[in-house]
Amino acid sequence: MITSIRNPLVKQIRRLHRTKGRREENLLLLEGTHLVQTAYEANCSLITLCYTEQWRARYPQLWENVSQRVTRSELVSVEVLGSMTTTINPDGVVLTSLFQPPTEPKIRDFNLGLIIERLQDPGNLGTIIRTAAATEVDGIWLSDDSVDIDHPKVLRASAGAWFQVPMFVSSDLTNVVTKYRNNGVNIVATLPNTTRTYWHSQLTKPTLILVGNEGSGLSDSLVSLANEIISIPLGEGVESLNVAIATALILYEAKRQEIFKVISEQ
Repeated sequence: MITSIRNPLVKQIRRLHRTKGRREENLLLLEGTHLVQTAYEANCSLITLCYTEQWRARYPQLWENVSQRVTRSELVSVEVLGSMTTTINPDGVVLTSLFQPPTEPKIRDFNLGLIIERLQDPGNLGTIIRTAAATEVDGIWLSDDSVDIDHPKVLRASAGAWFQVPMFVSSDLTNVVTKYRNNGVNIVATLPNTTRTYWHSQLTKPTLILVGNEGSGLSDSLVSLANEIISIPLGEGVESLNVAIATALILYEAKRQEIFKVISEQ
């Protein structure tokens, strides 16, 4: 059992709290039973499992399954486990896994995608990823000045959906949007001050939805590429919605339109 927070493995895992450490190691830090279970079921390349005796007793089958797949498995004290995590009350397990960027979908197979510019809050991104998985989004593209897609809080907030949606980081979202627009994909930008509401948009054809920073929204360069500009109507005195909630409304409108289109064609 590892009982010292000065142990080299503990120090290595703590480095994954920071962007630099994750980039140098090319590892994800997965905290908590749900993410461990999801990573195992997603057939990720699992590296190191650290767990407390209490966790092993509570999840014997999961412990056995994951232990057989990892390169290294270590029993640690509750204090050591706590020092490895970014959460206040960890549930007794952390797992590292190789970070393997997905392959970008081919445009001809594309139906619905999301462009995210300069998003800063990891909780918002995690929630958006969870909603994107629920609405079967084909891909998410983020600007490289957004929060890290592998931020531990992003992974936790996604509730395991992180492994279901292909995600890409781009230094030039304008180029990404232009490529899809030139191939006939509808580009829909979201802005607060426009009279066209999101339910008036035709979202059943291949579409990229553009959402921006929590405070400043989308850049002019991306807005200029849009075929449509839509907004979400707000009551008097309300300036804006949380970006994750706003994105969820639009994605579910796209899902609703898709369902009704199928029904009408039957």
